[in-house]
Amino acid sequence: MNARERIQATLNRQPVDRRPVDLWYTPEIATALKQFFGIDDEFALYRAMNLDKIVWVFPGYHGPDPDSEALGSSHYGGDRTMWGAPLKTIDTGTAVYQEMRDPPLRTYETIEALDDYPYWPDPSRFDYEAAETLARNAAQEFAVIGPWVSFFEIYCQLRGLDQELMDVMMNPDLVHAILDRIESIQTEMMKRFFEAAGDVVDLVFISDDMGMQENLLVSLDTWDEYFKARMKRWCDLIHSYGIKVFFHSDGAMEPLIPRLIDCGIDVLNPIQHVCPGMDTVALGERYGDQLIFHGGIDNQSVLPFGSVEDVRAETQRCLETLGAGGKGYICCSCHNVQAGTPVENILAMIETVQATPLVE
Repeated sequence: MNARERIQATLNRQPVDRRPVDLWYTPEIATALKQFFGIDDEFALYRAMNLDKIVWVFPGYHGPDPDSEALGSSHYGGDRTMWGAPLKTIDTGTAVYQEMRDPPLRTYETIEALDDYPYWPDPSRFDYEAAETLARNAAQEFAVIGPWVSFFEIYCQLRGLDQELMDVMMNPDLVHAILDRIESIQTEMMKRFFEAAGDVVDLVFISDDMGMQENLLVSLDTWDEYFKARMKRWCDLIHSYGIKVFFHSDGAMEPLIPRLIDCGIDVLNPIQHVCPGMDTVALGERYGDQLIFHGGIDNQSVLPFGSVEDVRAETQRCLETLGAGGKGYICCSCHNVQAGTPVENILAMIETVQATPLVE
């Protein structure tokens, strides 16, 4: 089996020759891995590690004036996100990343005012051609995931998390109006992307981080009111093209899982099992016949700070709880491996998966 065949078989609960292993990482870790293997090309790196990499394909966005600071030319390019949220660059000395600042819709208090917001993305300005080219190239060997879409995270870009938490209690009509625009723009973008490349796309990435380290950010009633019907519409749309739904939420989000299953998600990520309710044994027993799990390997402590043997033990536990007994599991780092993580720990995770016999 090649990497794509192994991922597809796992998604469809079909026999595989071994458990698949994916990897998420920051640019700093990409550089470290390429230096370790003496490789410059990303696909060559996947081959060198024998990864079952799920390749990310997100159509870049070209604003009306790509040379202006108003809109970047890619998903998080330039000085703003494609939704108009200003960005600032953070340099820690070992890692460089961007954070959002000054939510641009914070001062918009009426539904009518939304018409004046200048940064609503135009679905015609996504680079579907380049995305299709990348997807078709990747799909010769690897599974493909894309595009990235979201409800809650984009709302928080536009209004701010603190304001969002007040909006759902004090201004529900405005919340629905903003979410309607967020939904309609991305729905149209997905349709155009699927028409171009849907035959080689395996998964769509829905990212809505609603879990904190100890609990959910919003109540279940709030989720039902604002997100359930929208999530169901997206799952139905994605499935109509024969594509699986990959849902991402960090944190303690177990209470939300039954609702996500009802909506139609197929894959749950990243399984942050250090959080309450996210124990891999319990998740595997309760949801293993309804979901494919992706992630699991702790990158808050074990991957960056543990020994090689700690990583091997952590990986084995995830394989035995999330992946044994016919459960669908794609082993991966629990979110992006962070700068400074030892390369030998990353390789230990990969090697442990590849060396572990299947247990059905």
